[in-house]
Amino acid sequence: MERARRIANRATILRRIVSGSKQYRHHESPAIYAPSRYVSSLSPYTSSSSSVLSRSRSELFQQTRPISVEALKPSDTFPRRHNSATPQEQSKMAQSCGFDTLDSLIDATVPKSIRIDSMKFSKFDEGLTEGQMLEHMKRLASMNKVYKSFIGMGYYGTFTPPVILRNIMENPAWYTQYTPYQAEISQGRLESLLNFQTVITDLTGLPMSNASLLDEGTAAAEAMAMCNNILKGKKKTFIIANNCHPQTIDICKTRADGFDLKVVTADLKDIDYSSGDVCGVLVQYPGTEGEVLDYAEFVKNAHAHGVKVVMASDLLALTMLKPPGELGADIVVGSAQRFGVPMGYGGPHAAFLATSQEYKRLMPGRIIGLSVDSTGKTALRMAMQTREQHIRRDKATSNICTAQALLANMAAMYAVYHGPEGLKTIAQRVHGLAGAFALGLKKLGTVEVQGLPFFDTVKVKCADAHAIADAASKNEMNLRIVDKNTITVSFDETTTLDDVNKLFKVFAGGKSVPFTATSLAPEVEPVIPSGLVRETPFLTHPIFN
Repeated sequence: MERARRIANRATILRRIVSGSKQYRHHESPAIYAPSRYVSSLSPYTSSSSSVLSRSRSELFQQTRPISVEALKPSDTFPRRHNSATPQEQSKMAQSCGFDTLDSLIDATVPKSIRIDSMKFSKFDEGLTEGQMLEHMKRLASMNKVYKSFIGMGYYGTFTPPVILRNIMENPAWYTQYTPYQAEISQGRLESLLNFQTVITDLTGLPMSNASLLDEGTAAAEAMAMCNNILKGKKKTFIIANNCHPQTIDICKTRADGFDLKVVTADLKDIDYSSGDVCGVLVQYPGTEGEVLDYAEFVKNAHAHGVKVVMASDLLALTMLKPPGELGADIVVGSAQRFGVPMGYGGPHAAFLATSQEYKRLMPGRIIGLSVDSTGKTALRMAMQTREQHIRRDKATSNICTAQALLANMAAMYAVYHGPEGLKTIAQRVHGLAGAFALGLKKLGTVEVQGLPFFDTVKVKCADAHAIADAASKNEMNLRIVDKNTITVSFDETTTLDDVNKLFKVFAGGKSVPFTATSLAPEVEPVIPSGLVRETPFLTHPIFN
């Protein structure tokens, strides 16, 4: 940039010299030499270049005008940068429409009854420049206090590998893309999305996956719609187990109205299919409060009544848990957020939906498949595009342009970056930290730890959940309050041994803690039942290895 600036300055000086020399020759003596396109060190004009330069400078200073107030205002304003039409061009366009000014055009076209008399603001009347806005945002951001989150509920801290952050998330060639309709210029992105589908199918144990959806809650709602469509709308009740995330339940209830579906929430043991009107049931694996349950018999019972089973799951947990497909689930949904995608104040995050080949025509979202190009080489393209809203509006499954291509690509690259062993190492560490925390609480004896198996979330019964949460907040940690006597604590990739030690002090209630997470580590054992331990290999393709 500096070099370009120096060259531009030299060019300006040369133009002045040439211009001045032409004027000098015209007024002082007849032209002897043909005009030159540039001035070289051998040019006869250079002998008088200093006087010409001096003359042109004096003329320049004689032509200067007083500096206006407008010229002193910041130049990094929004209109100058983003509005391409100049005031003169706007006037010309207005005149071509038969009006003297833009204001008169507005007066003639926009009714006064819907216009505001004045757009005056006490603080930001002229609008902020780009530099001022950045400073304003930095000041606001500095007022926030970012605490460590142990809330869970489908949202977890994660480390985005710098190479993914730099080359994908901050790269316009990746972050500006939505759906790669033009396969001839999208092979790289299509390959990455195919990797995402491979991650999902391998971990869920189901053969078909999309790439991708908006978030876990809307993915569950899409699965609910699929259950309705599979049974051709003949059964209008959808049951949701109360061990699902609350936001998922709320979204399904909202979406159900549009499909004329009745949503019923119930405890797992109280779910009843006797009405004969149930099209599907949604369960969480692991549950929202951390429990890991064996759903094999539950699924068999649902299928015996002609009910489809949707299972909301966690990708990192599935590196250690038996895949939902092996438990008999018909549809699996979830979020890929903890695969390297920052929480981002709640979203968006790439979700997934996996199912069997039988229901592929009813799946929402884009699906990437293998094909052959015009030269006979293997190529990638979007499969079954006739399901999309812009081609067959009456048969469309959903608007797939909102399906988080960038975040699906980041999650796919996270899996490529770590590989199967790396992902399992992260999962085992998270599970170990949760185990150390649960063991420490049992030793403290101040609270009661749930007896059910868990992966990363520990459910705690206590006398006063709000008091413990307040104590944690003072230590810059956020816990989830389930009710006045229940707290859950979720662990993730970013959790450290020091974090666990701080939690011990919070739950000790003023008592001394005679141990640390490090000293407890040798005593910690996995709590996942042997029947739910994953044995099936995953991510065996060379791209992940």
